[in-house]
Amino acid sequence: MEIRNIAIIAHVDHGKTTLTDVLMRQTGMNDGSVSMDSNDLEKERGITIYSKNTSVFYKDTKINIVDTPGHADFSSEVERILRSIDCVLLLVDAQEGPMPQTKFVLKKSLELGIKPIVVINKIDKPAARPAVVNEMVYELFLDLGATDEQLNFPVIFAASKKGIAKRYLTDESDNLNPLLDLILEHVPPSSSPAAEAKPLSAQPFNLAYDNFLGRCAVCRVYEGKIKAPQDVYILTAENEPQKRRINKLFTYYGIERREIAEAVAGDIVMVAGIPDIFIGETVTENVDQKPLPAIKIDEPTICLNFLVNNSPFAGREGKFVTNRQIKERLEKELEVNVGLKVDFSDMNSYKVFGRGELHIAVLLENLRREGYELQVSQPQVIIKEENGVKLEPYEEITIDIPETMSGVVIEKVSKRRGMITNLKTHNGQTRIIFEIPTRGLLGYRNEFVVDTRGEGILCAHFLGFKPHAGEIEKSQLGSMVSMATGKALAFSLWNLQNRGALYIGPNIEVYEGMIIGNVAKGEDMAVNPIKGKQLTNVRASGTDEAIKLTPPVPLTLEIGLSVMNGDEYLEITPKSIRLRKQYLTENERVQSKRRAS
Repeated sequence: MEIRNIAIIAHVDHGKTTLTDVLMRQTGMNDGSVSMDSNDLEKERGITIYSKNTSVFYKDTKINIVDTPGHADFSSEVERILRSIDCVLLLVDAQEGPMPQTKFVLKKSLELGIKPIVVINKIDKPAARPAVVNEMVYELFLDLGATDEQLNFPVIFAASKKGIAKRYLTDESDNLNPLLDLILEHVPPSSSPAAEAKPLSAQPFNLAYDNFLGRCAVCRVYEGKIKAPQDVYILTAENEPQKRRINKLFTYYGIERREIAEAVAGDIVMVAGIPDIFIGETVTENVDQKPLPAIKIDEPTICLNFLVNNSPFAGREGKFVTNRQIKERLEKELEVNVGLKVDFSDMNSYKVFGRGELHIAVLLENLRREGYELQVSQPQVIIKEENGVKLEPYEEITIDIPETMSGVVIEKVSKRRGMITNLKTHNGQTRIIFEIPTRGLLGYRNEFVVDTRGEGILCAHFLGFKPHAGEIEKSQLGSMVSMATGKALAFSLWNLQNRGALYIGPNIEVYEGMIIGNVAKGEDMAVNPIKGKQLTNVRASGTDEAIKLTPPVPLTLEIGLSVMNGDEYLEITPKSIRLRKQYLTENERVQSKRRAS
């Protein structure tokens, strides 16, 4: 049986997972009850976070498909996948056209010499403009330096939600067979008799964990045959070869794992029995074989400290609260999350390096759902020096907003050292592309939502490290800090809500040093949220006022990471998210300022 290996890449929300789900359903691999987005966080947020494998069978051909994330913060998932496949389906929204992540993933695939198939998706949208988008994609290929062979890419039009694809817009179609036929025509077979005759050479591009099997590696078999059981060697460019034994071997049938005894060159399999295998290593049959080129990914852009929770409410809700338990969990995360790095040199806190605020927020959300309790410091961008020049990470952001709102957005982004590289207006909608230091983007997303009244779309992708931009002007909010411990009362909050936005409602427990809201003036303010109304036995008409409370701003992980100041911690427990000062009492805060000055 012939094998084809493809990955589906696109910007977030352009229809990758929907297309994969429908392909499985139409080929009989799935009855529609299971989606590729199986993780709880993926279902809640409606985005793909982890790349996943599946396979479909069409005309006696096995097509291995890798569904990849579309969000820039999880681009490390895409980078390692591209080496293991032979072709990519580049999905582009027929209305929005190429977006920042489209550019990023296409650039990576073109650099590897891959010839993509372009799928212009969502042609059933009322404002779809497939012909215009097709031209925009061609221009993007030219801008990214595609070769003549890559420029001659096949195009197919699809409406993945309806399960149809067509070579030409005028064609009639009621299924995705035209797309599957194009894959068979355009994607070269992954296996050949010559490759199968060589000694085994395979490379893991993804890791998984099973409670019974332990650590498992998802590998692409490049040459030879892989069997179970079988003795193999693990090779890297730096270390000595390690002899290991494969105990079990699995292949994908849809999203179901099926145990097999043998797989041939070109296939994608899951290997169990090697507890210390890592992404990018080479699995070989003989010790004298050469290792395959290592899989390289871009560096992290932000860092923050993970600490044991030491607030007055510590240990109330969490199951795992100690330094050792947090360290063990981060070590386990490093095995599967290649975009993450952790510095364990400090015994009191662990410095975690990630690809963006969402990347870190997803990790923290997983930790709290597993019962961990911890606190984190304010995210900081990674500054490095090369040849005496100070460098910092830059991002390209694409903003789609109504034309009337462009003024306030340009003003705010320009103050954060953003430079306009492109501006287009079409049918009352404006698309502005900026280059901005990552420092300037931190904390801006919430402001952007308010400024555009929720009508704007902001997408970003990492450009690289460039010379330091200097000081950045940000509108800093002050913190409303509780100076007492107890339960917050409606009367007190009613008086405080005029000073800024509150993060808590009445009857919520607070402690001294906990932040209960922000202050528009930009300076910290100590308040007493547990103060009640002074009661007397004198009653007169007009002295009693109705207490009307504005609903509080719910403190989520993303909001907390973006609004916190440098002298604050975000306290994260399975049931609560709280902001607090690093020094809880007013005296400690004054003393720390004196020491700093």
